[in-house]
Amino acid sequence: MSYIKKILAGAACIAAAIFSAGAKPSVLQIAKYNNDSTIVFPESVETDTHRMMQNWYLRTYTALDQGVESRPDVEVSEEELISRLGAIPTTIEMPYNSVVRQYIDLYTQRRRSLVETMLGMSLYYMPIFEEALERQGLPHELKYLPIIESALDPNAVSRAGATGLWQLMLPTARGLGMEVNTLVDERRDPIRSTDAATRYLRQLYDIYHDWSLAIAAYNCGPGNVNKALRRAGASEDNAERKDFWAIYPYLPRETRGYLPGFIAATYVMTYYNKHNISPALAKRPIITDSVHVNKRVHFQQISDILQVPIEELKILNPQYRQDVIPGDIREYSLVLPANQVYSYIISEDAIINHNADQYARREVVEPASEEQEAAISDASGQNGEWVTTEQVRYHKVKKGETMASIARRYGVSLWSLKHANGNISKPRRGQKLKVITTKRVFKPSEQPQPQEDDNLLVKNPEAAQTTSPGADTAPAADTVAPQQTADAQSQTAQATTEASTSQAGDQVAGSFQASRKKQEAQASHSQESTKKATASKNGKKAAKSKKKQPKTVTVKPGDSLSRIAKRNGTTVKELERLNGKKGKNLQPGDKIRVK
Repeated sequence: MSYIKKILAGAACIAAAIFSAGAKPSVLQIAKYNNDSTIVFPESVETDTHRMMQNWYLRTYTALDQGVESRPDVEVSEEELISRLGAIPTTIEMPYNSVVRQYIDLYTQRRRSLVETMLGMSLYYMPIFEEALERQGLPHELKYLPIIESALDPNAVSRAGATGLWQLMLPTARGLGMEVNTLVDERRDPIRSTDAATRYLRQLYDIYHDWSLAIAAYNCGPGNVNKALRRAGASEDNAERKDFWAIYPYLPRETRGYLPGFIAATYVMTYYNKHNISPALAKRPIITDSVHVNKRVHFQQISDILQVPIEELKILNPQYRQDVIPGDIREYSLVLPANQVYSYIISEDAIINHNADQYARREVVEPASEEQEAAISDASGQNGEWVTTEQVRYHKVKKGETMASIARRYGVSLWSLKHANGNISKPRRGQKLKVITTKRVFKPSEQPQPQEDDNLLVKNPEAAQTTSPGADTAPAADTVAPQQTADAQSQTAQATTEASTSQAGDQVAGSFQASRKKQEAQASHSQESTKKATASKNGKKAAKSKKKQPKTVTVKPGDSLSRIAKRNGTTVKELERLNGKKGKNLQPGDKIRVK
């Protein structure tokens, strides 16, 4: 730090000497000796390096030096920095000054691990940037703008809401024809955002015809640059002052450090090996291709069938914010490893149908009323409800397994697996883990059964209480005389008040005769119903016995014994028993027996 203070103090003295001499400073003098203590560093330098190093792409495809921060700093003189900046083959001017020096020291000393992770990500992103810049006819050094914009993080979001590798604001993105909604944000798409950003840079250069002003306008907007130009007295006749360094004092504080930061990023990505920063090496090349998707599909469905880690799908397709491709709305592009594109094409139906109930969206739902629940129907139009059931199983940890790999194996989330096992992060070999899986089953609603004729019970409740179905003899009249007399009197009172008790008894006797005939008919109907129920039960037993007989299924791409067992309601041991050695080496198209 003492060395930096000496440099800044020396630059201040030189600048003071120039200005005290009474000579009007030129643009180049301002650029060379600028000393601004109010510089605001971009948010990208605050990136959590540890989190970036956990990136699936960096861990899988690159080799990083874990000891980069422990190496000593390399002291470089001012003359050497000026010489190196001048040796970079660029169209854009790369002058040196104290602000540029601050950025270079930041990247090469305090944030060396960040530079190394960005070097690792650049193996994938830089070819995309260079191709788009070449297509627009722009200088290739502009590929380093995302270094200071996002630290090459496609999911970066600034405090102001700028998003993606190129940190595009929402109005700018919409003006460039990009799609931004709840499911899709093309600002996160490396290809789409790079195409839009390069088109925007071309438009800015066509306005100012100066790359320093175009870069400043990319950061703070053309309005702020035009305001600074007016305040600096720039005009068509005064071309000398139409420059970033000339309007420097009138720019927003964040923008003052933007061009110096870009110069420093270009320097450090070119001369990182001169500052004890190891190059990021590729473990193996990542070759990608894309396929068009015109159906709604979830990343987890693709991951389960193609056996592609869901982290890889997210890295290659960061524009899908909810891990869902809404291909049912319009056609979208899916980026995959090149060797998986053909697998996706031939397995598309299996992918779409895999756990389709879990990701299904209801098209029609009738609202519930106070008397009746909401009517829900499945894809076939059958009424019912979706019921979620849980199943608990146990997994014995094997060598090399992690919580993430075990979660992927059983199709559960990492959070749920950790939560079920006391929030452990690293399982021990041989440890038994509890795995809770869920399954959604559509339960059809039961159809209302026809009810028996209740007229008898309504007309003569006493007869129903005292007479059993199928009785051989009717009960004696005097046995029920008190109740029947009361009932008869109640009925007779509605017709006449002068009816005698004997007449009421006659009516009761007639009622018992009609009741007996109806009860005999009911007894006969009950016997027939019992016979039918017995026959139906025997038929169900026969059907159930038939279901237990082995059947043959065809192995699909991505199938395993555990998946086939789960799909057919059986166990892996049962499949191995039925198929012997054939069940251990499955190939797509094989026929195996299941119960």
